[in-house]
This record gives sequence, C-alpha cells and structure tokens, in this order.
Amino acid sequence: MFGNSVTNKKLNRFSLRGKRKVQGQWHLFCLLHNLEKLNNYRQLSA
Repeated sequence: MFGNSVTNKKLNRFSLRGKRKVQGQWHLFCLLHNLEKLNNYRQLSA
C-alpha cells in the first residue's frame, strides 16, 4: 500500500496541515486504493 501510494499516486507528502486533516487525506487515499482493488477484481471475474 505504501509503495503504491508513493510510486503510482505521487503521494510524497501531504498537501494539508494538521493531524486531523492529514488523517482525513490518508483515509481518502486508502479508500481510493481499496476501490481500485475492487474494480480490478470485478474486471477479472467478469
């Protein structure tokens, strides 16, 4: 997950400041990662 975020998504640093904002941004990246995994799995099984 971390390697994918840095290499493919260009997440070298967070664009927001503050712990709550950074956590929110990280959760959005995790959500995006999981949605992409679901989409890829759906394409493989169809």
